Amino acid sequence: MSAAELDRAVGLLVRQVAHWEQPRWAAVAGGGNVSRADLVHKLVQEVADLAADAEGGPRRDVPRLAQPMALPDQLRVVAADLVAAGPPEAVLAGAAVTVTATRSAL
Repeated sequence: MSAAELDRAVGLLVRQVAHWEQPRWAAVAGGGNVSRADLVHKLVQEVADLAADAEGGPRRDVPRLAQPMALPDQLRVVAADLVAAGPPEAVLAGAAVTVTATRSAL
């Protein structure tokens, strides 16, 4: 069930932001001092780290692409990597909570 929860959370966030242009990505995220792009990139890195841990491999920095419009695709990829790694349900559920919290902060 947690893989489905993560997929749903990622889908909701992607639908919320996939159409954003540069000015919306550059805006400050709700209640913080970071841009929306920075906040979503941080989420992508966190999910990528969970996937690396689940695979037993090294953590790697997720590249920061020139256009933040690529962030939704990066999130989809690292979330799929996490699910494919087969971590415990608690890890998937925690990732879903993190995605949902980020979506709320946007």
